[in-house]
Amino acid sequence: MDTGTIILLSVLVIVIGYLLKRIRVVKQSQAYVIERLGAFRAVWPVGLHFLTPFIDRIARIVSLKEQVLDYPPQPVITKDNVTMQIDTVVYFQITDPKLYAYGVEQPMIAMETLTATTLRNIIGDLELDQTLTSRDVINTKMRAILDEATDPWGIKVNRVELKNILPPSDIQNSMEKQMKAERDRRQAILQAEGQKHSAILVAEGEKESAILKASAEKEAAILKAEADKQAAILKAEGQAAAILAVQKATADALKLLNEAHPNDQVIKLKALEAMQKVADGQATKLIIPSDMQGLAALAGGLKEIVKD
Repeated sequence: MDTGTIILLSVLVIVIGYLLKRIRVVKQSQAYVIERLGAFRAVWPVGLHFLTPFIDRIARIVSLKEQVLDYPPQPVITKDNVTMQIDTVVYFQITDPKLYAYGVEQPMIAMETLTATTLRNIIGDLELDQTLTSRDVINTKMRAILDEATDPWGIKVNRVELKNILPPSDIQNSMEKQMKAERDRRQAILQAEGQKHSAILVAEGEKESAILKASAEKEAAILKAEADKQAAILKAEGQAAAILAVQKATADALKLLNEAHPNDQVIKLKALEAMQKVADGQATKLIIPSDMQGLAALAGGLKEIVKD
């Protein structure tokens, strides 16, 4: 192989290698800003692209992912002249690679400066207490202002967060004392509420116990009254049954006596027995019938018969 051929092959290899290097593959979530002869030409999306030799160049490779900027604490003065240290986090995303490449010089530094200025303006209109209790409001205001200001730069601000708000040490000590006093107050309230609830439960228990005791005494009284009533009924029924038995026995005796056809002596004897019962009673006066002597004689005759 002669020298000319070797030189030709060498040049061909160099050219092929150079052309291969001009082939670019744009990855997912990336965009290439291409310039031709120093002027903007196009934005390459995802895929395979060829960069024209000598006239085209890649001006900027832009990431389309959401990005985070965490700024260090910076001094901010409130409306009531309290200096605080506040650090901020900004979540943003590049939506227009062309505007991002040509809209502003050093976009990240510009965003940091804009964030600090916006934060000072918002906090300057708020007092210390409002700053500490209005974090969400501050975040919303900052996001709206930064999103509108960075729109010409092809940047969309998705979210802004205040990480830490640090007041001066003397104010922190006062706040800690105030928070401790508030915790003690809440604890005292909770303790008082617990004691009140306990007292209510005790009172409810005593009331329920008194109700149950009264109900038990009432039931006992009712049962006793029912027992007394039943005993009185049974006693009355016994007495009535005894009277009926006596009356029945008397009636049976009279019936038997009538069936036996008693003579005058038997009748007089019964009358004598009746007079004896009268004499045994509490009466102080006795009325003796006129025929008492006959009754006495009859009684003597009966006595003699019994002796025989």
